[in-house]
Amino acid sequence: MNCLILAAGVGSRLRDHSHSKPLTPLSGRPLIEHVIERAIAGGATAFTIVTGHRAEPLEAYLSRLAADIGVPIRCVRITDWERPNGHSALAGAAAIAGDFLLLMSDHLFDPIIVRRLITAGRGESALVLAVDRDVAGPLLDLDDATKVETENGRIVRIGKTLARFDAIDTGIFLAGLELPEAIGAAIFAGADGSLSDGVQWLADRGTATILDVTGAGWIDVDDGRMLALAENYIAQR
Repeated sequence: MNCLILAAGVGSRLRDHSHSKPLTPLSGRPLIEHVIERAIAGGATAFTIVTGHRAEPLEAYLSRLAADIGVPIRCVRITDWERPNGHSALAGAAAIAGDFLLLMSDHLFDPIIVRRLITAGRGESALVLAVDRDVAGPLLDLDDATKVETENGRIVRIGKTLARFDAIDTGIFLAGLELPEAIGAAIFAGADGSLSDGVQWLADRGTATILDVTGAGWIDVDDGRMLALAENYIAQR
C-alpha cells in the first residue's frame, strides 16, 4: 500500500524545538521516523513524502532512512509550501497510481488505525477518514483540531471552526484519485486549496465516508505542549 505523507509546512509552533517540524526530536528519533515506522507496522509498503520548508536536510535524512529500513521512500519537493496543505496533497498524489494512505508528518497513531483502513478498503467511497468520537480526549487539542460532522457513516461537514460536530479528524485517510481531483475542483471554484476543502467537496457529493477508530491512540504534535505529551505517549507504548 502506497503512503503519502505531507511534510512541507514550516511548523512555526515547534520552532523552539526544531528548525524542521518533521525532524523534531522525539524520544531520540525524528518525528517523521515514528510516523513512517507506525505506517509500516499498519501495512504501508512504500512512501511518497512531500517536502518544502527546509527540504534538503529532510530529504537527506529520508534517503538514509530508506536505505536503513529497506523501504522505498520517494520525495516530491514543492516550492509553494506556504500554501494550504491541499496543494501538497495534489503534488504528492500526482506521483502515485491507485489508492493510497494519506498521513500527516506530525500525527502519531496506533498502527491498528492504518491496518483497519487498509483491511476495510474504501469500497465505492472516494475517501475514508479515520475519526475519533472522543472529543474530550486527554491527547486532543480541541481548539486546533479539525472537527467533523457525520451522518450515517458519511461526512457532512469538516473544518476547524465547526460549531456542530460529533467527531475529530485524525489526519489519517484512505483515498483514491478522486481526492486530488476534488481539491482541484474546489480550488477552481474559489477555495484556498486546503485538504479539508477537497474532503468537503467529496462530502457534498456523498462520497466521503468515515471509519470510527475511537479508542485507538493518536496525537497531533503541533506545539511544545503536545510534544511533551507525545513523549509520554511513546513511553507508554
